[in-house]
Amino acid sequence: MIIHGLPKSTEINKQLPKKAIFDKFKPETAKRNLFDEQISRLAIVAEINPKTVNISQGESVSAIFVIHVSLKTSAVSKENIELLSKLIDQNMLFILEYEGNARLAVYYSKKLFQTVPKPLDELEIKLSGRNLDLVWENIVADIGDISVEEERSLSEQIAVDDERVKLLANIEWLEKLARNEKQPRKKLKYVEKIKNMKKELELLV
Repeated sequence: MIIHGLPKSTEINKQLPKKAIFDKFKPETAKRNLFDEQISRLAIVAEINPKTVNISQGESVSAIFVIHVSLKTSAVSKENIELLSKLIDQNMLFILEYEGNARLAVYYSKKLFQTVPKPLDELEIKLSGRNLDLVWENIVADIGDISVEEERSLSEQIAVDDERVKLLANIEWLEKLARNEKQPRKKLKYVEKIKNMKKELELLV
């Protein structure tokens, strides 16, 4: 399998039988059925390490495995990717393919990040960074469309972004309640809560 952005030296083809995954993790029947319903075949198609690319090992990342996941459905559950992420004790980048279209996906910080689908032959993996720690973080940031602000780690930025989304949703909900509230006292309480949340939002910037 040719993957744009990766040198030929990274290419491998190692099939991953679903039975081996079930034997290792012994998922309950409902989870096993969900896995079977969504996933057809699995294979390791590339290994990114200091021997296959001219990039030094990081402190925590010594290799990145690229897993090709052939899907039976257009969508895949977070639970299935989480299960696959435990399969190898290394960082894993997934190519999720369905009917000729594919997207890149990673499971990081207990969250599933993925790109929009595009034709498989247009998929590209970008390797940037002086070591594999930075390469991995840049892959995650690129797939998740995450802009890491200065003096923050990737994990910190993800937490901040999640908090920002949560605050914005709560502000929108409270503003709707305030607009519909007839009692001045309750309306004032909503307005105060909105003010406080907007202050919290400003501190996250």
